Amino acid sequence: MESKTLGVLGGLGPMSSAYFYEMLTAHTKAERDSDHLNILISSRADTPDRTDYILGLSDKNPLPVMNDEVKKLIGAGADMIAIPCNTAHYFYEGISAAADVPVINIIRQTALFCFRQGFKKVGLLATEGTVRSGAYSEIFSKAQIECVIPDDADRDAVMDIIYGKIKKGITPDKKDFLSISDRLFASGCERVILGCTELSLLKREFALGDEFIDSLEVLALSAIRMCGKEPVGFCSELMNFKP
Repeated sequence: MESKTLGVLGGLGPMSSAYFYEMLTAHTKAERDSDHLNILISSRADTPDRTDYILGLSDKNPLPVMNDEVKKLIGAGADMIAIPCNTAHYFYEGISAAADVPVINIIRQTALFCFRQGFKKVGLLATEGTVRSGAYSEIFSKAQIECVIPDDADRDAVMDIIYGKIKKGITPDKKDFLSISDRLFASGCERVILGCTELSLLKREFALGDEFIDSLEVLALSAIRMCGKEPVGFCSELMNFKP
């Protein structure tokens, strides 16, 4: 397969975008610089908050800003777009319609991975915007996978972890985080999905096991394969996944 240039619509938030670039680099089989992906990154940090808009807390629509950045990436030579932000996929159809190159869908790829693994029930940790949008529930339902959403108190706690801690550069308490995921596992979930790319940072920080499916890892592997490169170093389940 001919190597393609990946455009990354980043800045949503910036730390998870930086981690995504690190992940792409660390997990691409390479012996020299030129073996790595060609990557163009936009980090428009002042893009209006996706969750605030979805929840009606802001009238600032982030879609026009995101579409402008995607067009810049394509104009600079991107053959494919990746968006390391789950909540931004509420706007996926609008972004995809404005782009004349493929836009990888992090939620669809995560659902496809779970379907291929034969999972029937998973838990979801995500922003309230992602939860309220129903994006995960809808796509997972089509894959005949039950997607369990935490109760109100735990969703509030997840939002505090994301907005009150990680986005401010503060490491949350591991016990607080695990108490939320433990309740999902206790309800019969086979895996818990880190459905916010800020939470992906916790998988590394807390050395979380493979019972946590990191949507950012799924996106990274998908992007590496779809851009014509060979992935390395992911867990065995993910290494066998072909988008």
